[in-house]
This record gives sequence, structure tokens and C-alpha cells, in this order.
Amino acid sequence: MVFLQILKIIILMYLQEPSKIISFIVVSAVEVGKHLYWELGEYRVHGQVFIVSWIVISVLLAIAFIGTRNLSRIPKRFQNFMEFILEFLQDIAKNQIGEHEYRPWVPYIATIFLFILGSNWAGALIPWKLIQLPEGELAAPTNDINTTVALSLLTSLSYFYAGLSKNGIGYFIRYIEPTPVLLPINILEDFTKPLSLSFRLFGNVLADELVVSVFTFLVPILIPLPVMILGLFASSIQALIFSTLSAAYIGEALEGHGEH
Repeated sequence: MVFLQILKIIILMYLQEPSKIISFIVVSAVEVGKHLYWELGEYRVHGQVFIVSWIVISVLLAIAFIGTRNLSRIPKRFQNFMEFILEFLQDIAKNQIGEHEYRPWVPYIATIFLFILGSNWAGALIPWKLIQLPEGELAAPTNDINTTVALSLLTSLSYFYAGLSKNGIGYFIRYIEPTPVLLPINILEDFTKPLSLSFRLFGNVLADELVVSVFTFLVPILIPLPVMILGLFASSIQALIFSTLSAAYIGEALEGHGEH
């Protein structure tokens, strides 16, 4: 109903004053900042996001390869560290999804956590501004709203897949529980989950980089260091929050209707 009302208003605006609807479309196309665009067929993508993302992914793959190259029954040094990381990520999935169903989801939760952590730390530690681009500048991939929205939509698809794969069409019964009156609210909840995930991550990463940039500009020697350390801590917390909430949503979708 709300959508139909909005559509009706737009049609009336166009019939009465076409210039208003044109100006509305122009305003909605405004972008903040400059970007390095790559043309892929009919699509334009943010090149700086892909560059840093590929660097982060390459580093993660290199660490994984080195840490698992020569495995031994008694872990030493780097293998010990890798096993600690794996156990930590398994605990996130186990605590949120459940002991009996968490294993298939460990790769997804681990990938989300490590990519966000690597992206956040790349933005906080590496002086990307020293690298000149034709347009825009390099930064953390999570500093781009498109990246955080894409990660959030992946989580949405994951918990829909989890619910449907276990409960089938009966998964949608949850929308009318405990009473059909809550149907609109339960539907709205599925839209607010990816919104909250994406904007929380994007806002925190952007705010952290802005604070560090301002302090570096004003006092370029000692003062920014504590802020950068605090930024590394906050970046780690954001990766933990995103992956924990993703696991929680998946665990909620896997619950049986009688287990609520």
C-alpha cells in the first residue's frame, strides 16, 4: 500500500509538473567524492574498491597457504596461530548457530570476518593516499557503501537459503508467528537486517578514517598514533559484530517453528 501511494504521488507530480520529477531524479543521482570508474560492458564499477579488495584477498590467501603448507600433528609457530584463528571462528559459528548445525557455515562466517578485518586494517594501516590515481583515492573496501551492502545481501541470501533448505516452504510460517498481526513487522525485519548491517559497518569505518585524517592533518607526528591504535581495535570489533550477527541470523533461520 505504501509503495502504491508513493507511485501515485510520483505519477501526479509528473502529470502536473514534469520538471519536478526530473529534478528529483537528478538529485537522486548525486554522488559523494570522486571515484576511479572501470567500464565493464554496460556497467561502471569503482576501480579503487576492486584494487584494494584484490590486495586484501591476495594477502589472506598467501597467509592461508603459508600457514597450511607443512602441517604437523604437533603444531608449531605459524600453524599454532592458524589453528587459534580457526577455533575462534568456529566458536563464533557454534555459539550463534548451534553445535549440531554450525559446521557447514564456518567457511562463510570465517570468510566474512577475515575479509572485513583485512579490509578495515588495510584502510587503517596502509597510507593509500600516497598512491596517486587518475581519479579518486585508494581506501578500505568497507569504506564504500556498495561493498557493505553487497556483504549484507550475501548474509540475507545465506539465512534465506538456510531456512528454506531445512524447513522448505514452511520456513515462511515464521512471518505469521506468534500472530498474523505481526506479518508486516516480520517482513519489514528482513529489510532492516541488511540495512543495519551495511550502514553500521560503513559508518564506523568511514568515521574512523575521517578522524585519523583530520588528526594527521592537524598534528601530523604523535597525536594520530593513539587514534590509529583505537581505530584498529574498532575495526576488529566491527568485523566481529558483522560476522556474529550474520551467524545469529542464520541460526535464527535454522530454528524449527516449535523452538522459538
